[in-house]
Amino acid sequence: MRLAPDVGGAKETRVTRRGWILFVALGVLWGIPYLLIKVAVRDLSPASLVFLRTAAGAVLLLPFVLVRGNLRPVLARWRPIALFTFGEMAVPWLLLADAERHVTSSLAGLVIAATPLVGAVASRLSAGHEPLGARRMSGLAVGLAGVVALLGLDLGRGDARAVAELAVVVVGYALAPRIVARRLSDLPALDVVAVSLAMCALAYAPFGIAQLPGAWPPAEAVGAVAGLGVLCTALAFTLFFQLIAEVGPVRATVVAYVNPAVAVAAGVTLLGEPFTVGTAVGFALILGGSWLATSGAARRAASPIPARGSAPGAVAPAAAERAG
Repeated sequence: MRLAPDVGGAKETRVTRRGWILFVALGVLWGIPYLLIKVAVRDLSPASLVFLRTAAGAVLLLPFVLVRGNLRPVLARWRPIALFTFGEMAVPWLLLADAERHVTSSLAGLVIAATPLVGAVASRLSAGHEPLGARRMSGLAVGLAGVVALLGLDLGRGDARAVAELAVVVVGYALAPRIVARRLSDLPALDVVAVSLAMCALAYAPFGIAQLPGAWPPAEAVGAVAGLGVLCTALAFTLFFQLIAEVGPVRATVVAYVNPAVAVAAGVTLLGEPFTVGTAVGFALILGGSWLATSGAARRAASPIPARGSAPGAVAPAAAERAG
């Protein structure tokens, strides 16, 4: 599977049972990272969490990549891969983890759901942009209203830092896939992801190891880290590429609109987080605005690299919403 499969080759037939299973599984796997991050940062520093998560993902994915072939073509592009890693993992996952020490996991998931809005604006401002049109402009307005409603109704004083961190995460998630689309689209997707995870783990190793707690963390924290590294990173990326092969890159991006619902449901039911008026209003407006703002671009999507997811912090560049 390449990073930029031909959209024209997307399947137009009815989605198979396997496709639905992959879709549901991925919707859950990229909806629960926010909950797992919230649990993990109770006992681990953000740097340690990023290190452990990326190291686990790299250890699991690299053997499969090495068995399939050599990494020379991927390693030859280490500069754009490093830039992608910086914007997709290294900075967003650190800031998302730090932000979730101050805000609820469901709120973080909903803020990251605004990633497609930033992606649409970035597409408009970039060279060779396409006009937004009335439909997409209205989507941006609706989505922005959702963000304002969410932040205005749900955030109290003292959360300005967390909001700023989540904003940086959204920008990173919106811009990083553009690096893939322009400079890495001819490389095998899983190879790029595995090398990117390894790069991030190596960069964070000195800080992450130094900040590990002196005593073994509680079982909840260990389970959260394992879930993030094994399920939400290694397994989720693998399933995402299978989903693209099964239903095509355009249909695969629809999973982006399921993740926030899972994030909210998980936070409310498992962590006892409140389901407020701001959550309800923001959820409806952000997802509705994202759908309107990216509906045209999704049909022309070229890069299926995810999210999410979005965070938290990681899909096609104009229709992306990540897992955290």
